[in-house]
Amino acid sequence: IKILYIIMSLTNDEIKDVQSSWEKCVPIADQAAELFYGKLFELDPNLKPLFKGDMQEQGKKLMTMITVAVNGLSDLEKIVSAVKALGVRHVGYGVKDSHYDTVGSALIWTLGKGLGEEFTDSLKTAWIKVYTLLATTMKEAAAESVAESKPTPWIRRTFSP
Repeated sequence: IKILYIIMSLTNDEIKDVQSSWEKCVPIADQAAELFYGKLFELDPNLKPLFKGDMQEQGKKLMTMITVAVNGLSDLEKIVSAVKALGVRHVGYGVKDSHYDTVGSALIWTLGKGLGEEFTDSLKTAWIKVYTLLATTMKEAAAESVAESKPTPWIRRTFSP
């Protein structure tokens, strides 16, 4: 129900604004990723151990994922399954629901830095809606996968003769 509300509250103009603002970030994707992770680890240094391997490669993956998500906003059905799968994979990385808030804060801060004066209040609101939509979809898929992976407890029944 949350996702449906967010989708309904996201206007076509907001989608277009998010998409056009992201196009401006793509040429500086490497620097944006570096800013993002710097801010993320500043906000919560405990997240750093969740990222193993080459951070430049991780940054490229992040920017690619955001590009796919932003480009798919016009037809959400095309990206929902990919976003859900991403949420399920993040369970295996040790990501908790609370981490999504920190990531959202780092993303919005990074967009503000990268877009400068063009990052108006209305554009910020649109990005928050988009991030909330994506994060909520990921968290709900993660919760479902965790619930499905738990073994069903044996039910003890007493039968009367």
